[in-house]
Amino acid sequence: MVKSLVAVCVSACLLLSLNACTQDKDANMALTDTTEQSHTLRIAAAANLSDVLPHIIDSYQADNSSSAQNVSSISDIEVTYASSGKLYAQIKAGAPYDIFLSANQAFPAKLADENSADVTSKERKLTKPFTYTRGQLALYSVSKPLNDFTPRSLGNVFTSADFTQDSKVAIANPDLAPYGASAKAYLQSQDMYSKLNAQKSLIQSENIGQAFQYAHTGSVDYGFVAQSQLVAIKAKPEQFITLLPASYPAILQDGIIVNNTDQAADFTDYLRSKAGQQHFLQAGYLAVQ
Repeated sequence: MVKSLVAVCVSACLLLSLNACTQDKDANMALTDTTEQSHTLRIAAAANLSDVLPHIIDSYQADNSSSAQNVSSISDIEVTYASSGKLYAQIKAGAPYDIFLSANQAFPAKLADENSADVTSKERKLTKPFTYTRGQLALYSVSKPLNDFTPRSLGNVFTSADFTQDSKVAIANPDLAPYGASAKAYLQSQDMYSKLNAQKSLIQSENIGQAFQYAHTGSVDYGFVAQSQLVAIKAKPEQFITLLPASYPAILQDGIIVNNTDQAADFTDYLRSKAGQQHFLQAGYLAVQ
């Protein structure tokens, strides 16, 4: 009887120990799963997205946290803003970004082409480039009211009495900046590019940000800028005219997933969703299908 009682006690102790070990193991596995789920999503984003991307991220995280099915995709999101060329160079050097959102289509396409041709970089898990938004071009001036002109009569600005031999127009470098290339194409369609160039009216800036600064500070009379820049500063209606989208080459911005994870795919899907595109529309961009 005593032996049986001892055996029962020993068996009970063993069961309790095994149960405790199992609970510890389950807890450790849960901790591991949580750590994996809280992976930080790292985004390399073109500088022109600094006004709109934070709002998209906030909405994305809010939508995910309210949906039990998407809890596993919630993560911390870190964004590095810089020129597309600089970010491209960082990715080529091995920077640990998950997503690259460029200001043009060239850099994502270049990354994809180079990755497919380079055996040593195959582990980067790049996907195909995708278009996530379309920029709008506008003419902006803080010193010359533009109320008398419309998008269709915008070319008359450069032949009006207010436009003299001393008038200056800022334009981003057409060889480097998509907005500059589109502005040049627009002026060529109006038979004005060669004329303005010849009379030294065109002031070429390094990028669209600098073109905006030239116009915003009054250093030039006019500037071809991004509509999103004007929305961000709440520019007055008389200070700008938004060009007709059909009057210049489309300014398409592409992205690419550098590290193909579920979280990266989920976020880029959100960018192109109706909710994500609504943010771009409100910020002065055009939606993409």
